[in-house]
Amino acid sequence: MIQRVLIFFLILSISTTSSYAQAAKRKLTDRDDLYGWEAVGRLDIGTQGFCTGTLIAQDLVLTAAHCALDKATGKPYPPGKVTFRAGLSGNDALADRKVVQIAAHPDFKANGAVSAPRVRMDVALMRLESPIPYSIADPFALHQGNVAGNEVSLASYGRGRAEAITRERSCRILNRSDGLITFNCDITFGSSGSALLARNGSRWQILSVVSAVGTNGRQKVGFGMELSGIVADLKADLRRDAPRPKANIRRLQVGSGKSSSGAKFISSGRG
Repeated sequence: MIQRVLIFFLILSISTTSSYAQAAKRKLTDRDDLYGWEAVGRLDIGTQGFCTGTLIAQDLVLTAAHCALDKATGKPYPPGKVTFRAGLSGNDALADRKVVQIAAHPDFKANGAVSAPRVRMDVALMRLESPIPYSIADPFALHQGNVAGNEVSLASYGRGRAEAITRERSCRILNRSDGLITFNCDITFGSSGSALLARNGSRWQILSVVSAVGTNGRQKVGFGMELSGIVADLKADLRRDAPRPKANIRRLQVGSGKSSSGAKFISSGRG
């Protein structure tokens, strides 16, 4: 289906218009509104722009790969370049954390042409400098099993709504095949990387990640990917490439309160 429509990436410079009913969307502007949605955050990429990300663990953010790679170098943004702002409303976030590690599919090209294979790979994980406590934000789980019906939901930041999460309570899956998911949620600049959510019982869980937007000749449509296997592989990449703790030598002198023998101790860890 993706080859039969005009599509383009939502990457920091897009210009689109919306024809969707505003009644289906609501800005989450205060603490009561945010309850249950604190794990959605804005990803500020230096001064270049922003995307949306969602916590799937206390220190892991799920987003799109094109939000995680520098177009100039094709490599992940360096540590500290990206900031995750959980539950941002106005100028205040429930938690701000720098991103210190990024994993994306090794075959994803930052400047590659839009294609079905590229959308399927457009997923990234970001590790935060420190965990965000559950008392502040409860991470979302990945969706398991079949989706009951075609109803999905989207919570994201975007142009004209950059200072608060906008939640579209109900939109629809239009097509799901060949590892791609097409949907009619209202996608705009900044929505890149946001989680497409489907119900599992009483809870919303992450079904896909917003990758691209286009038109089928009648309406604007969004594109995401199936996440089965991808996230597990990216987690493994983060573990494999995680910085190793540096060993250091610490000398404990007589009278230090640690030892009265004058012995020297070697410790391994962060010290």
